[in-house]
Amino acid sequence: MNEPYRVAVLLSENLLATSATLPIEILNTAAGSARANKRDARAIEIHSLSLNGEPVPSSSGFSLTPTASIGDDIGRCDLILIPGFWRNPRPMMSRHRAFLPWLVEQHEQGSIISAVGTGCCYLAEAGLLDGKAATTHWHYFDQFQRDYPQIELTRQYFITRADNLYCAASINALTELMVNIVFRWYGRTVANIVQRNFFHEIRNSFEPTKYYSGETIQHPDEQIVQAQIWMQDNFHKTIQIAVLAEQFEMSLRTFNRRFKNALGHSPLSYLQELRLNAVKDLLQHSNLTLTEIASRCGYQDVSFLTQLFKRHFNVPPGRYRDTVRAKLFRATND
Repeated sequence: MNEPYRVAVLLSENLLATSATLPIEILNTAAGSARANKRDARAIEIHSLSLNGEPVPSSSGFSLTPTASIGDDIGRCDLILIPGFWRNPRPMMSRHRAFLPWLVEQHEQGSIISAVGTGCCYLAEAGLLDGKAATTHWHYFDQFQRDYPQIELTRQYFITRADNLYCAASINALTELMVNIVFRWYGRTVANIVQRNFFHEIRNSFEPTKYYSGETIQHPDEQIVQAQIWMQDNFHKTIQIAVLAEQFEMSLRTFNRRFKNALGHSPLSYLQELRLNAVKDLLQHSNLTLTEIASRCGYQDVSFLTQLFKRHFNVPPGRYRDTVRAKLFRATND
């Protein structure tokens, strides 16, 4: 039996209740549909977290009861959901700073983190969006730009993705994003079922939503898209391309050919790019040692990683960290 996906929702007072409950309803619908069609499909395990484990009043006037506090050890999450808030998010940021190191730790472990509207400020306050694309609710654009000048605010996009960090501008955009996550986890058939249940208009077969991401590559080979998604979610594990090809019911030769036709380079090159970009992000945004980073990004040999990083980025990992940290420090103090 596959382990369930572990999902956590952060609860803060004055949150928009729909932005906390709607994603869970979508995910539960997806999991139920997937398991109805395939008994060994992964279930979903839901955790809701508040600062102290006490019920949290929403902006609608009723309370949401968490299952745990932020101090409880629930392990690594596959997905973390950060709801939006009603009106000014600044008081929430100041009262809930204990959430920030937990978010950083989960990010370092490869968790997908999704925030909606003003909830994106949590990711900004944690420093996870520095130098990356993000969005937020349109009403807060100007304040967000002033508060976080180091973030690339993309006002024209309702959804942004930077590595495993997703920002949705509104509840409607969050719904689109959640169906995309369902597609990542359970495939097109289940995404179609969820789409029919949660969208009022009649739609054709599910198509992944276009969001802002510097790494987005469009191509029509759906099996290779699914392989890419699997690699994005599992690059930190030991991966043998031959075993991966077999998982997607292809010979190694066919898998390599179709992958190269779709993306222009081999599966191994794509995997190395995913891993090296993750290494680069952790060098910039964490205090982990290179040995710890190597382990979390799928490398067992630090010397090999150092050589690969230098060949790919023309600078050793240590010097890269010193350089980007110096730039961030200057930008913060300008």
